[in-house]
Amino acid sequence: MRIQLNLLLRETLDRLLGEHGLKPAADLEPQLERTRDSKHGDFTSNIALRVANKLSRPPREFAAEIVAAFPESRLIEKIQVAGPGFINFTLAAGAFEQELRTILAKGDAYGCSELGSRQRVLLEYVSANPTGPLHVGHGRLAAYGASLANLLRATGHEVHEEYYVNDAGRQMDILAASVWFRYAELLGEDLPFPANAYQGEYVREIAQALHETHGNSLAADANTIISILANSEVGPEELIDLVIGQLRTQLGSDGFEAILLAALTGVLDDIKNDLEGFGVKPQNWYFEHSLVDGAIDRALKALTKRDMLYTRDGATWFKSSEFGDDKDRVVVRENGASTYFASDIAYHLEKRERGFDLLLDVLGADHHGYVARVRAGLEAMGEPAECLEVRLVQFVALYRGREKIQMSTRSGEYVTLRQLREDVGNDAARFFYVSRSADQHLDFDLELAKAQSNDNPVYYIQYAHARVASMLRRMKEEGMSVENSDAVDLTRLAEEAERTLMVALSRYPEIVQLAAVNRAPQHLVHYLRDTAAAFHACYNFHRVLVDDLTLRNARVTLALATQQIVRNGLSLLGVAAPNSM
Repeated sequence: MRIQLNLLLRETLDRLLGEHGLKPAADLEPQLERTRDSKHGDFTSNIALRVANKLSRPPREFAAEIVAAFPESRLIEKIQVAGPGFINFTLAAGAFEQELRTILAKGDAYGCSELGSRQRVLLEYVSANPTGPLHVGHGRLAAYGASLANLLRATGHEVHEEYYVNDAGRQMDILAASVWFRYAELLGEDLPFPANAYQGEYVREIAQALHETHGNSLAADANTIISILANSEVGPEELIDLVIGQLRTQLGSDGFEAILLAALTGVLDDIKNDLEGFGVKPQNWYFEHSLVDGAIDRALKALTKRDMLYTRDGATWFKSSEFGDDKDRVVVRENGASTYFASDIAYHLEKRERGFDLLLDVLGADHHGYVARVRAGLEAMGEPAECLEVRLVQFVALYRGREKIQMSTRSGEYVTLRQLREDVGNDAARFFYVSRSADQHLDFDLELAKAQSNDNPVYYIQYAHARVASMLRRMKEEGMSVENSDAVDLTRLAEEAERTLMVALSRYPEIVQLAAVNRAPQHLVHYLRDTAAAFHACYNFHRVLVDDLTLRNARVTLALATQQIVRNGLSLLGVAAPNSM
């Protein structure tokens, strides 16, 4: 309804501006807002206040002109000028009744729009380093990214979901060394385990699988490794690098790569399985190592062509400070190896080469310094700065009672996403993860997420859906039929609670657009909670299955429309809509 009303207001404004010798203000949206108090109508607009100065007219006078010129519509009961020049619209009761019919007619498609029909979006999210199982922090990235993908598709965007696999670099080497140490234990070697190696149980499991596949063929001289670890003159980070170098020397590149491949495969298979169980299925897994096949060279050539590179101290630098970055960045080290930054900008250039209009990255909050430098790289290669959008997701604090649980991938002391899902269930996890703005820290309350009470918002919302399903089962048992909404007299929905619920249901398409445009699924969470509250209040005070057939049919129709909205909204959040609780 808001969209229809907005079109009428837009047409009226453009016509009046033309009569005053002005061109339509294409960049000036009427900005209809819901009123906070129903006494002032259903919608309000400040458009007269924003345009009157262009006409040298008092805002109230121009507002009155808009009201007088507004076309007749069955949507509207009355239009009034208020205050210094606001225009308040009160919708006709028939408008809400027709919306109920529209909800049921469109079903699962209700709320969808073509807002972003011309935009191809590559949505990259999670992209956790494949050095261990996903933890609860990664779960928030997954839930947020998947919900965002659903919202964007619901508003007509063409969305491609992708997971970037960081399968190259030092952290993978450390993981491979960690696996080798556990593998050596299986061979009977008594080795001190490096404190900064990966220590989770999953490392032992990968080592066991490695031993079953390769037997003793990947053994190395343990005494040499021990002597390296005994060196007290270097720090732990340098020690692990020395161990990695020694393993590469003793095992050869093929032997070390076999360990690294086993480690990557074991961790990545676990991540894929975990995400799929969480209802998150990226369409593509993009491996960092594939960039060396050409994308990095193409990026460097593009920068060279635009005179964006220079050499200093044997390294190649990118002039990123010319594009708002705090300093220039190395893209090729002295030894000729490209940097992580070179991979990052090459990856984003390759995304654009695949034909995507918007590169939407969902990253952890610790990547805040990443945005300016990647955008600088894209601009320097001739891509528009606005093609990159980055959403940073804040950290999750998990509580067990009053105890805050610490998490560290290296130490192995963390709660995995899989453990969380097994504890509270997928629905509660998906819902709670997106219940707050992504840029705010989230305290995840395990006890609340598991509670089967109205205090638990996901339970409260799902119960609204199940309650209607229960009502339908009772109707079937008692031989009551469900009338087609077109034949139902919806004017019988005259109670204040019924109108409140009808107004709430009509807001759904607006909320979907709001959540998609602002990349903010929490708007949908709050809306569903409020709508469920309106339904439960109406259901509790006004019996649905009354003897009055006409009234019963009207109330059943309202309940069915509510069930449809709840189901549609929960689906966008990746949460089930159960028929029984």
